[in-house]
Amino acid sequence: MSGPRFNFSVLPTPVRTALGETRIALIAVASASFIVNLLMLVGPLFMLQVYDRVLPSRSISTLVGLLLIAVVLLHIQAIVDIVRSRLLARMSEAFDLSIRAAVFDSVQHAALSKPGTDGLQNVRDLDTVRGFMSGSGLIAACDLPWTPLYILVCTLFHPWMGFAVACGAILLGAITWASETFTRAPTQALVGLASARRTIGETAFNHAEVVHALGMKRRMRDLWSERTGDFLDGQRAASDLTGSFGSASRLLRMLLQSGVLALGAWLVINQQATPGVMLAATILSIRALAPIELAIANWRGFIAARASFERLSDSLAALPIKPKTVDLPKPTRQLRVNSVSLTVPRAEALILHDISFALQAGSAVAVVGPSGSGKSTLARALVGVVPPVRGVIRIDGAALAQWDQLALGASTGFLPQDVALFRGTVAQNISRFAAEKDAERLLSAAQQAGVHDLILRLPNGYETEVGEGGMMLSGGQRQRIALARALYGDPFMVVLDEPNSNLDSEGERALVKAISGIRARGGIVIVVAHRPALLAAVDHMLVLNEGRQQAFGKTDAVLPMLTAKPVVASQDVAPASASKRGSKKQAVAE
Repeated sequence: MSGPRFNFSVLPTPVRTALGETRIALIAVASASFIVNLLMLVGPLFMLQVYDRVLPSRSISTLVGLLLIAVVLLHIQAIVDIVRSRLLARMSEAFDLSIRAAVFDSVQHAALSKPGTDGLQNVRDLDTVRGFMSGSGLIAACDLPWTPLYILVCTLFHPWMGFAVACGAILLGAITWASETFTRAPTQALVGLASARRTIGETAFNHAEVVHALGMKRRMRDLWSERTGDFLDGQRAASDLTGSFGSASRLLRMLLQSGVLALGAWLVINQQATPGVMLAATILSIRALAPIELAIANWRGFIAARASFERLSDSLAALPIKPKTVDLPKPTRQLRVNSVSLTVPRAEALILHDISFALQAGSAVAVVGPSGSGKSTLARALVGVVPPVRGVIRIDGAALAQWDQLALGASTGFLPQDVALFRGTVAQNISRFAAEKDAERLLSAAQQAGVHDLILRLPNGYETEVGEGGMMLSGGQRQRIALARALYGDPFMVVLDEPNSNLDSEGERALVKAISGIRARGGIVIVVAHRPALLAAVDHMLVLNEGRQQAFGKTDAVLPMLTAKPVVASQDVAPASASKRGSKKQAVAE
């Protein structure tokens, strides 16, 4: 691994920490490799002694003594080799344990800041690095430094034998370099091809109903087949290169083995070496080149692991640095939005411009406006999903960045427009998968949402499995259970994005009652509303149109403006800056 990317000091903190925690284990693995490679000399030396001492002297006692020594040393080698393998496995687990939390955070960050990308690639990269650390590739890397030792021993047997083995090692090194040069690009390209293939398959799977209903199965199958063909073409090219270099290394090793044996025989014929030296040098030549050959065989895995490590480092380096925050008390007083402008991830154009309003405890605001006016973007910004480009959002006087996100999340309820339930039971979804079950808070949230009786009618009540994305439930059931999740723990601020899009009249009545309950206990509700039924539950209205705030104020004052063509400011209405500049547009509730 080369380049500044692998300078330990410039690696992201989580990576440095993870590597630091594996340092002791790596030293232990290196020590074990020293013992294993040193004891690899037992076989050749035993053969040397048998041919040069035992056979000429015909001494049985010498043979037995040498055999006992060899057996003991070989057992020690086997035990140390087992310990080394277990150390590698545990070292890879320690690396995973140290970095997995940061990797999960990077997945979440990628999902929020770069929607549409394969955020789970970081998880696969971690699996690749961990697999390499516990596999034979790292063993080959630990054994490579001992190749010069075997060459030195061969040289001590006879200089020509050492020279022959050294030439073989150089040639194998050249094959290794060529393997690195020619297989790097195809192996890296495979990552993108595999991601494209996986994406089209997951899309067809997740939207199987639409694919079937619209007759898109053949086209989706053709697209998946095309992606699969591209992936297999790339895989075949990489495999062909790796296989070719592997075959070349094996051919060279066999030629070298035969050449060293022939050279030893020539030296024996010319009385420059003994038969024991000939056989011992032949075995040592095989052992000297084995780590290089093993490295070539694992080169593809090494390149994949290196690329995964680089991507992991880049992803973790892109994580925003979390400033240390003071533990603030739970919010109880107000929400204030000051001149906030918003955009969507991976886009430069502003979606919302200079939005300003304030709500006190016990208030509820309905955000209305035509589709595409930025209502959902504002809802996501209020819960910290979309950071403001300009302006600031404050809760009880503290900007969102000053709050610990986990602590603030416990005081926030959010029902997104695209209702998302997680695979698990109804109880787990409502309780936000809390580690400790709290039946009182669970039942309270369900009752506030008016969904308790509905849940009891499910096959297993609160223990009913909802399936992936809540697929086992109807749209209305999913939305009402998601509302209960938003109300779990009596959060101070509850943001509801079109919470009645799938509700019947009974569900809407329960929703209105829930909003009134939040206000009664001193909470704040922000609801993106399209149906007039919800307007009775709120005391404020915020009108958005084409990304700009047209009006904000009491419901009684703003509501008549929705039917009027021009938007006229009154004493009870706080118009946006755009209205002050004379840009007064018609606000039409969708």
